[in-house]
Amino acid sequence: MAGPCAVESRELLFAAADAVAGAGAGLLRGGAFKPRTSPKSFQGLGSEGLSLLAQASQRTGLPVVTEVMDTRDVPLVAEHAAVLQVGSRNMQNFPLLREVGRQSKPVLLKRGAAATIEELLLAAEYILQEGNPNVILCERGVRGFDPSTRYVLDLAAIPVLRERSPLPVIVDPSHGTGHARYVPSMARAAMVAGADGLLIEVHANPALAKCDGHQALTPEIFAKLMVNLHELAPLCGRVICSVAAADSARATRSPRTNGNPAGSFPAGILPAGSLPAGNLPAGNLPAGNLPAGNLPAGSQDRLDAGQAPRPNSFDDEVIAP
Repeated sequence: MAGPCAVESRELLFAAADAVAGAGAGLLRGGAFKPRTSPKSFQGLGSEGLSLLAQASQRTGLPVVTEVMDTRDVPLVAEHAAVLQVGSRNMQNFPLLREVGRQSKPVLLKRGAAATIEELLLAAEYILQEGNPNVILCERGVRGFDPSTRYVLDLAAIPVLRERSPLPVIVDPSHGTGHARYVPSMARAAMVAGADGLLIEVHANPALAKCDGHQALTPEIFAKLMVNLHELAPLCGRVICSVAAADSARATRSPRTNGNPAGSFPAGILPAGSLPAGNLPAGNLPAGNLPAGNLPAGSQDRLDAGQAPRPNSFDDEVIAP
């Protein structure tokens, strides 16, 4: 999944969408509604941004993942997006979790900046309990004490989540590091650690970005990263699929169980049980990921977070995003 942090204009969005589609991304990301630390910061284009995302999707063939912040906007966002994102600031917005759980489209749930793995799983439970089994978990970094990076990207969360839940796990190395120069390394590391996909910010001209330009890749660097991931995938027993190839893999994929109830995962899953990096299929995730209202046994086991929050100088758009 790749694209700009925020939808800013038709020209910039289309340029980024064309670039990530050409490089092999599976979904187009972009924020129409932007949760910002300062009320004076760019808040997104709202419904106009959703319309532009729909046009970019039609132009490129890429389904859209975008954030919903308000329960009142869920129907509107669901009309335009293939995947609804709940950002990190809203990870424990329980009315919103319940509302997205009442609609059928997949929900990308981002871990809060100070949330434990237990809390992330229980937030997912709110969505599952409402009858929507199509939840994607996203690790996007937690607060630490070292200002060298925006957050501490917790790649150890990947095997822990894969052990404790059959839900797909993706990683956002853009917010996790806060610096474009670190994103390719952490994207590759996430693939090796077993992530089912990646969420990467790409902007046609990061210097002009109204939101998080410092962590956005240029189209050229993103294209190189995709080449790197294709080269790395076989060494990890992985395959990166296009959306079309992912659709054809539905009947043959093997679900990951890891001791949990067997379930179905998004098209394009690998024999090893992983979604290809940077790829999720169009449409809904198959039903059956997890019986509604039930997390795998062991999800209540508590982990000690022990992470001291620090003031964040970045304007975190939520999230994560």
